[in-house]
Amino acid sequence: MPNSNSQIALLKEAFKNSIVIFDGAMGTELYRNHIFTNACFDELNVSRADLVVRIHTSYLDAGAEVLTTNTTSANSFYLQKFGFADRVEQINEAAVRNARKAIADYREAHPKDAEKPIFIAGSVGPVMDTQNVLTFDQIVSIQTQQIQALMNAGADFIMFETLGSPEDLMAAEYAIQRLKETSGEDVPFILSFRPNMQQENPSAVPLVEILRDFQAACVLHKLPKPLAIGMNCGVGPEEMLAIVQEVLPLVDLPMVVQPEAGVPRKVEVRSISMTSPEFFTEYAKRYIDLGVRGVGGCCGIGPEHILEMARSVKPLANARMHDVKEGELSEKATLLEPKPLAERSALGKKLVEKRWITSVELVPPRGFDLSATVAKCQKLKAMGVDCVNIPDGPRASCKISSIITADRIQREAGIETILHFCCRDKNLIGSMADLLGTAACGIQNILFITGDPPKLGDYPDATGVFDTDSVGMTRIQQRMNRGVDLAGNPLPQPTSAVTGVGIDPNALNHEREIDRFFRKVEAGAEFAITQPVFDPEVLLRTLDEIEPAGIPIMAGIWPLASYRNAYFMKTEVPGVTVPDSIMARMERWEQKEDQQAEGIAIAREMIEKIRHRMAGIQVSAPFGNIEIVARVLDGFMK
Repeated sequence: MPNSNSQIALLKEAFKNSIVIFDGAMGTELYRNHIFTNACFDELNVSRADLVVRIHTSYLDAGAEVLTTNTTSANSFYLQKFGFADRVEQINEAAVRNARKAIADYREAHPKDAEKPIFIAGSVGPVMDTQNVLTFDQIVSIQTQQIQALMNAGADFIMFETLGSPEDLMAAEYAIQRLKETSGEDVPFILSFRPNMQQENPSAVPLVEILRDFQAACVLHKLPKPLAIGMNCGVGPEEMLAIVQEVLPLVDLPMVVQPEAGVPRKVEVRSISMTSPEFFTEYAKRYIDLGVRGVGGCCGIGPEHILEMARSVKPLANARMHDVKEGELSEKATLLEPKPLAERSALGKKLVEKRWITSVELVPPRGFDLSATVAKCQKLKAMGVDCVNIPDGPRASCKISSIITADRIQREAGIETILHFCCRDKNLIGSMADLLGTAACGIQNILFITGDPPKLGDYPDATGVFDTDSVGMTRIQQRMNRGVDLAGNPLPQPTSAVTGVGIDPNALNHEREIDRFFRKVEAGAEFAITQPVFDPEVLLRTLDEIEPAGIPIMAGIWPLASYRNAYFMKTEVPGVTVPDSIMARMERWEQKEDQQAEGIAIAREMIEKIRHRMAGIQVSAPFGNIEIVARVLDGFMK
């Protein structure tokens, strides 16, 4: 029965030295995604694995460190009503697999969190035998079967959820004990109780009494000891606080608290649901102040609640990426029709007319002398290049402001720029201020990128702001193009930016990349530029997938300057994949000049193979060498 002792050691350490962030409701999120109550939610682990993975991933993005499998009722007694009683192993194994997939996707999207401990809790709810047709031994056997399946699939521990009676508790304990007797191994587990509200069921045993009896039974009968004691469901954050205050002194183990959203509160003539993310977070802080070591949510608590809570109780969670919330329009605000794309910039006109576009990427210098950069741009204009792309803090490095660079280039070299706009370094207020600044400077073409985490760059102590990502910034720019800011306030005049985004055809999680691309288009993206691509077939297949989006795509072209340059791109640059066949071509030459010529040849071959499908190309100037760019573009300018 596989389980990682090292994972359990990490969990115990986290309970001791930190606050562990659990996820929120699964059922609520499934329902929000149009899965109705006549479905077997547990079986969705098999038939809608994509959806379950996506929900898990949303909790990881929000800051959760524990994923609870979608298996609360995945036992043979419950599944039999759907005709699935013989699929216990399949459904529980799929649930753990889905959680693992979500973790893999998250780590790929957040490389700085590659070593962050994330745990999988195998969810086991009570066997709901309301008609009393089962014996106690049968209930124990049913739970044992489910626990066995979860642990065999690789769950880190079992989370007994929503225990509501002494019988539920004893069944859980005996199932754990039976597994230890048969396998000879300890099964790590947490016992989480549903607070019994006496006004709902006067005959229910109060939770305080259940816990007192449990503590005594552990000593008397030497029952297996859980990793932690928890409370979930039943009550909202406010009611849960009083219960935490009552129960916590009785428990000598770490406590995990996961309230549900609770019922709406009567406020004068209105019923208002009070459990906003902020409300939930304020009570989470209070639980922690009392000594609770783990916090999450239950029914009605979603990723937005976990995000707000994690950002407040885990300082490092401030780097989480999350989408923006658009404010309601103020009384004086009106959403205007944006200026036609062809009238916003020369690039916009070419995009509309479907004319071939050439652009060159130049990295701003480290110092503040821009004369050499401007001189290069003057030469590029003379060559017939349409635009110069200006990266924004590439690889989390310190360069002169990309906005200042773009402004000087446009004024002194007379060539349009495409300004890369990184979401990493400024909060939403600063970002919107810079968007207004670009409009004031006449910088009309903007490419929104999320940006590399600071730890990928030269300044590991720098923090990433990431108030939003490229999807959110695209939405903000489109809103400002219509004369309204994010909060819903009117602007004196609308901006008129041409909005671009990136796409990575080589993304390891290709499905996620395609999904994000369509989200960017939905947010208002009007063109896209790919990461540098060295395999034309990969790019063409990606174009087939994203063709329904209907926006122009420009190909990123990187002429390799040497074998060492190719090796750096392959091993050090996120989002760039250099195939082994390309490496072999670069390696066969001994002289750097020959390697450079081979790199140029590779770039030209790439353009030739993909030109018929592209709106244009963005050619990077390696080390600022525009002579290489000129050799790549020769014959491809129109």
